[in-house]
Parts: sequence; C-alpha cells; structure tokens
Amino acid sequence: MPASNTRTTLLLISLTFCVGLCGCAAPRMPPPPEPELPPGELMRANLAGSWERDYARDDDVNTTLQRAYNLLAKTVSDQRLGNPSRTGMSPRQASALVALARLAELITRPDVLTISQTDYEISVSRKDDFSMLCQFFDSGPKSTNSPYGRETCAWQGRDLVSVLRLPEGLKVVHQFTLSDDEERMRVVTTVSSPISPVPFTLRRFYRKFDRLPPEYNCIETLSMKRVCSTGDLEL
Repeated sequence: MPASNTRTTLLLISLTFCVGLCGCAAPRMPPPPEPELPPGELMRANLAGSWERDYARDDDVNTTLQRAYNLLAKTVSDQRLGNPSRTGMSPRQASALVALARLAELITRPDVLTISQTDYEISVSRKDDFSMLCQFFDSGPKSTNSPYGRETCAWQGRDLVSVLRLPEGLKVVHQFTLSDDEERMRVVTTVSSPISPVPFTLRRFYRKFDRLPPEYNCIETLSMKRVCSTGDLEL
C-alpha cells in the first residue's frame, strides 16, 4: 500500500474514532444538510483525461482554516444568545475543525488526477491514493462500497458531486466543475462531522494535460513547472 494511502487510512480511522468517542461524552451537533442529489441522466459533462494541479490558484489551507475558525466563533456566539450557559467555542469543537482541515488537506494532496469515463461510469484515479468510483444505471446514481465507506454520485447541472459517507457521521463531498472550454477543472472538497458545527472546505484547481508515454520521466520543479526526459532526471 502506498505511503500516502496508508496515511489517509490512518487519519480516517483516527478521526472516525474521535467522532465516536466525543459523541459519547456530549450531545452531538446536528450534521450539515445533505447536498441535493437529483436523479441521474446521461453524462452531462466529459471529465475524462489527465489533470494536473494549478497550485497558483489553490486555496491556502491556513487562510481557509482561519476563516473557518471565524465562522465557528460566530456560529457559537449566535447559539449562545439563546443559551446563556454557553461560554464560547469548546476545545472539542476547535480540535474537530483542525482534524477536518488536516483530512481535507490530505485527501486533496495528489497533484495529478486521471479520470476515465463511459456512458455509465466515472473513475477518478489519484496518484498514491484511493480512487473514486461513480456509477449510473437505470437513469439514476448507484452507491458503491469501498474500504472507507459508501459513495454516491450525481449531477448538479453540469457539476459532478460525490458524497462519501464514513462511520459515525464523517462525510467527504467532492464537487467537480469544468470550465466552458473543458481545459480547466475546479474540485471543491468539503469534510464535515457531527461534532463540528462548521465543515471545512478546500478548493483545488486543475488543468488538462497530455500524458506522455511511459518511457518519459517527469518531475515538478520548485517553480511548479513540469520537466520531462527519456533519461534520468537530476534536480
């Protein structure tokens, strides 16, 4: 099993365990509302191809976490108006939000996505991590099971939405949006759990590229430029 795949598995397990443990110690917060998954139709967009990260456009994790903290503080403050006994953000809520941010960063780390698409199935392969599988039969989405949980996909307009449900209410939602020329793609990933009133969302941006034959070796340089050669590469 690849190293990053192992890290993802361990983090999923540890965060799921934390959700279950904290849920026994205090009443659970209601989960965020489910995204609307309308009945599936014919494939509304062609996501197939090889996609590489556009790091210059990506969300910064620390900046996004600070915004989420501010939103959490406001949410708790608003709730306190109707319950004077509340004293503010609890360490449990703050820790849960940090755990969500770490998980979102980890599962969006792959720099290349390889997407295969047929009339009935979309597979998203991520380097050194688990693949996503969306199936559509009988004019509707079909849920698929994996070692991590249960995944359901559907179209929202021309956007593909994947919802992965994990034990104890932990949930990961990916939304794939193509540009009009189908050369760029945005993937919005939202991770939520019942013990955090605020979910954590990261945006990753990709651009389509032509994958080179297997005999080519490629690396990403510090300037985020791809350098390829048929021989050995040296930094």
